[in-house]
Amino acid sequence: MASAKVVVVGASVGGVEALGRLMERLPGDFPAPILVVQHVGNFPSILPDLLGRRGKLPVAHGTDGEGISDGHVYVAPPDQHMVLDGRRLRLNRGPKEHHSRPAIDPLFVSAALAYGPGAIGVVLTGTLDDGTAGLQAIKRRGGIAIVQDPEEAEAPSMPLSALRYVEVDRRARLDEMPGALLEALRQPVLRVVEGGSGALAHEHDIFLSKGNPMEHLKAIGRPSSLVCPDCSGGLWEITDSHPVRYRCHTGHAYTARSLLHALSEATDGALWGAVRALQEEGILLREMAATMRGTGDEMGAARFEKAAQVADRRMEALRAVVETVPAPATEDEPQAGAVHG
Repeated sequence: MASAKVVVVGASVGGVEALGRLMERLPGDFPAPILVVQHVGNFPSILPDLLGRRGKLPVAHGTDGEGISDGHVYVAPPDQHMVLDGRRLRLNRGPKEHHSRPAIDPLFVSAALAYGPGAIGVVLTGTLDDGTAGLQAIKRRGGIAIVQDPEEAEAPSMPLSALRYVEVDRRARLDEMPGALLEALRQPVLRVVEGGSGALAHEHDIFLSKGNPMEHLKAIGRPSSLVCPDCSGGLWEITDSHPVRYRCHTGHAYTARSLLHALSEATDGALWGAVRALQEEGILLREMAATMRGTGDEMGAARFEKAAQVADRRMEALRAVVETVPAPATEDEPQAGAVHG
């Protein structure tokens, strides 16, 4: 059986070690379920085995429809979002959030909606700002927000974002985290805070593809001039969101920082695609010149050779631009227009 409280934890870069250190310190009779999202993308993951060896609690990948129990740790599987539907887990390959699947925010928002003031959110080390909006949702519903001290985080960006935009209840180092969690679990569950739950439900329904997505978007945002990097749908800016956030009708979601990161990757791919196309154009033109020369048409061969030289110069100029643009800024200091090779 699960208690009236749940702990949801999000981590990214540096999270495997941070989660391992946290598991080492948690008691074997931990009085609530723990749900974990670590950014792993679609790569195979042995994270449950790693965490299980380092602590006293049983750890496993979550399964769709599974009921959650106190003292158990459930890890989001690779390439699947893990959310709560009441006291049960739901897995899906729904739209990416922050260009990630699994993502932290969907789990945190679902915990806020399912548990209200019984939800305890924890943001650990990681880049960009996944988890910030989720912690805001937990706080809006009366829950508790705990953030790893950025000074000890391998990647401080996620904790720093949470501290900047969320009124957190506790900033803690990993060795302090078990005590902070147990203290939070001892606090009485107050009544559900209703303010803002409608907006949360609209966003969560878009993510789950429930109802009319355009009606949901109209209720929570306004059209922007930007396009979703994942599906090319129009992005809507979420009203009164800090940090600035966007969502498309398909369900993809970004903060301004994660959108910039995704657009930088798309720009990088487009530029290197243009370099490839120009390179292939030069190769093809030279093959055509050789064919013309084989038929004795030297004038035709010369024209194709000249065109190949033009393609080469354009390719070399573009490649020089791509390779000399500074590398993207760190996730903590995004730089507009940055591309990388």
